[in-house]
Amino acid sequence: MVGLLEAMLDPVSRAIANAPVDDEPETEQEKQAVARSKAWFARGRQGASEEEVLADFGLTPGDIRNPEDKV
Repeated sequence: MVGLLEAMLDPVSRAIANAPVDDEPETEQEKQAVARSKAWFARGRQGASEEEVLADFGLTPGDIRNPEDKV
């Protein structure tokens, strides 16, 4: 109950909840990208791990969880 009240009072959460629905049509290029992605996972392949994505940016999971420690 407290979490719900906090979310209701948080201005960012409220703005997201009140944002208009994205009704822009999907482009053919976007449709093809989604189809390729679904096919990738359907073949049993996995996406990139958190560590791999962070490494691309020169970060570690510890940098994200404790950003004040990286000064």
